[in-house]
Amino acid sequence: MNKAQLVEAIADKVGGRQQAADAVDAVLDAIVRAVVGGDRVSVTGFGSFEKVERPARYARNPQTGERVRVKKTSVPRFRAGQGFKDLVSGSKKLPRGGEVAVKKAPKGSLQVAAKKAAAKKVTAKKAAAKKAAKKAPAKKVTAKKAAAKKAPAKKVTAKKAAAKKATAKKAPARKTTARKTAKKTTARKR
Repeated sequence: MNKAQLVEAIADKVGGRQQAADAVDAVLDAIVRAVVGGDRVSVTGFGSFEKVERPARYARNPQTGERVRVKKTSVPRFRAGQGFKDLVSGSKKLPRGGEVAVKKAPKGSLQVAAKKAAAKKVTAKKAAAKKAAKKAPAKKVTAKKAAAKKAPAKKVTAKKAAAKKATAKKAPARKTTARKTAKKTTARKR
């Protein structure tokens, strides 16, 4: 069944072909916008749509067999609800033509689900902020470097620009304690 066939199937129940087309477009648009925004869309008895992050990874090219780097990406995911699964598997019978196959959500359940989703989103943001704070070590900036960064831009030759880039990329030396160096040397000996 494609979109046009879906519109035809619900046209009689909605009151016309144009109203059915507008309803289908509105529902699909709302789902897409919510998922792109990072929200989870749950329809009781039918399923849920959500955005899932896939980390960067290595894959294998099936023609050549070589390893290929795959970038980090986000993809939509649909998970069927229990009522939908039961109907498809045959454990429950599909109601006759006039009845609704997917039961309506009980009153107030949509508001509770929205609050839970908002709470999960807030905790996920807090966890991400904590991870970022742990990963990013505080950098010490000397007064000369701070002044150099705030100084107005001057015309620089290509050689000088390349030299500045090379010096900027060098990582500052880290101080290690005697205990850490002792552990490193014993680990190397083993």
